[in-house]
Parts: sequence; structure tokens; C-alpha cells
Amino acid sequence: MIGFDCISAVQNSRGTVFARMVPGLGEDIPGQFNWEDIQNMKTIVKMIAAGLVAGSALSAAAVVAQDYPTQPVTIVVPFSAGGPTDTVTRLVAAAMSEDLGQQVVVQNVGGAGGTLGAGQVAAAANDGYTLLLHHIGMSTAPALYASLPYDPMTDFAPIGLVTEVPMTMVARKDFEPATLKDLIAYVKENGENVTYANAGIGAASQLCGLLFQDALETKLTEVPYQGTGPAMTDLLGGQIDMMCDQTTNTTSQIQAGEIKAYAVTTPERIAVLPDVPTMAEGGVENFNLSIWHGLYAPAGTDQAIIDRLTQSLQAALADETVGNSFAELGTYPVPASEATPDALAEKLEGQTALWAEVIAAAGVAAQ
Repeated sequence: MIGFDCISAVQNSRGTVFARMVPGLGEDIPGQFNWEDIQNMKTIVKMIAAGLVAGSALSAAAVVAQDYPTQPVTIVVPFSAGGPTDTVTRLVAAAMSEDLGQQVVVQNVGGAGGTLGAGQVAAAANDGYTLLLHHIGMSTAPALYASLPYDPMTDFAPIGLVTEVPMTMVARKDFEPATLKDLIAYVKENGENVTYANAGIGAASQLCGLLFQDALETKLTEVPYQGTGPAMTDLLGGQIDMMCDQTTNTTSQIQAGEIKAYAVTTPERIAVLPDVPTMAEGGVENFNLSIWHGLYAPAGTDQAIIDRLTQSLQAALADETVGNSFAELGTYPVPASEATPDALAEKLEGQTALWAEVIAAAGVAAQ
């Protein structure tokens, strides 16, 4: 192939300008060229060579994307094992494994309200082998953390929405209040003597508790955990009074009578827990909170890989086993029209603006 400097200019004793090729590639060719012509020819050759290199790079990227995946894919859950987001992720990962033909491994990286795990994925290679499944906390982190090590809007490539999970207000099974109205009266009377578990700043459980305290104009004693999995363990053991958590983490314990359920945070009662009233039924108006989940890759991931992952996510959410499992946990997969990069990007942008206002109005300062 012709090199960058294959054309040079020489001048013989009579002043005739020649275009000289690299030895072995051609003969000296006399011509009516001036020095500007020769330089232009060299520039053209360089442009052609650069185009060939760029074309080769694009072709290589296309081949990589076409063959993807060739090794196991890891989905990072930014919370502890056994929590609601972990449960959702494991159901989706199992179905995606079948579709992709490679194992999809779930890795739990808990701490700091989900920001540690999210930060790890933001800094990961953008080759499609490290993903993040996060919930609403992705949109609240900018308002809650002053030194967030990533930008949720620019450091990730959205793949698609996964599900929206209702929340439940629950307590240890021997907690004194019998009904939701009793709970409200009890909390107002006892205030900071009531302990409330959450998974740290920015976690869904913390946001629900924040809204609950704001609605009742009463401060509780918050006890942060490294995820609601450990928090549930202490709630079951009677070491903590209350928690607000997703149905994916509370339904089985509620149905077994191991914890007490006071309310769901949706406008209507949910089918899997038909006897549990809404917050509005207990007199707490406009308390509506569902925890949406989304799947992300690091920013800069090849679009063909994003497309393949979106396709796989949609296949997983359409899987009958996944749908049935979600239903048993009080939630449902989003339709294919919402399991897309555009839908997740729109959700994230809107929710980030919304929660910034809510958190500021509640007087919670970034830490």
C-alpha cells in the first residue's frame, strides 16, 4: 500500500520538476508540476490513507458489535443482595442470559444510597460487558450528594426502563398501631421515639420515609443500612420499628404474617395485597410513589451493542416466567415501548428535575 510519503519532489540540473515515487513502486515521472502541486498531491494521499484507516476501524467496531456478546455480561446492582432491586435484576438477568446466549452475572455493590455501584459502572469500560440496573435513586442523587463522582445524564447510555414497583409502609409484627389511622396518630405522638429503617441517602426507602415525615410534619429517628435486605432482617427480628419498601421485598413477608403492612403508596390497592389500604384511605392525600427501574451502560457504548441489549431486555420483559414472577411480587414489566433508551432518558431527565424540587422543598441539603 502507498505510504504517507510515497510522493516526493526533486529538481534536476535543468530545473525540471519530477514526481518521484517510493523506490520499487514506480519510475520518476517528469511533469509540469510546481511545488504547490506536489504538496497537494501528498495531502490527497494522506487523506486517502486516513480514510482507509478510519474505515477499517469502523469495520472492526461493526464486527465486534455483530458478535456481541462473546463473554459473560455483568449487571451491577448498587444495593445489597436480597433487596428489591436485586430481586428485579436477578429475574431479568436470567431471562437475558437465555436471549444473549451468554451468562448475565449479577454483582452487588452497595453503599452510599446506590452511588458507589453507579460510580463503578460509570468508570467501567464501555464495551457492553458491565451494566447498571438502578432505580429512582438515579434521579435523586444529584440533589442529595454534593460531590457525586458521576453525572447521571451524561456518564451513562440508557438501555431501557424495566418496571415500576409500588411501595409498602410496613412495621415489625408486634408494633402497637393496628391500622393506618392508628399508625399516623402513633407516629405524631411519639415522633423521634419511632425508629425508621432505610438503605441510605437517595435509596427508595429513604425517599418514601422523607415523604411520610413531611406529610405528617413529624420527625422520626432514621436508621440507615447497607440496603433494605439487612434492614428487613432487623425488622423481622423486631430490632427496628418501621420501614417503607418495595413490594418486591415485602410481599412474601406480609403474606406470611411476619411483618405488619399498613399501606401501599399507589393511588389504588394492588392485586397481590388486596387487604392493604392506600395512604389516601388513611387520610394522607397525594402520597403516590412507585419506584421505577432502568438498565444502563457506560457512556460511549457502541450503538449496535445498546440496540442488542435493548432487544434482549424487551425479550426478557416479555418472558412469561418473568411476568408471572413480577406479578407475585406486586409489580409488572413495562411494555416494550417503554423498554427503550429514549423512554429511559426522558424518565431520568423529568424525574431528576422533579426530585430536585421535592428535596429542596423538604429542606434536605446535599451531603
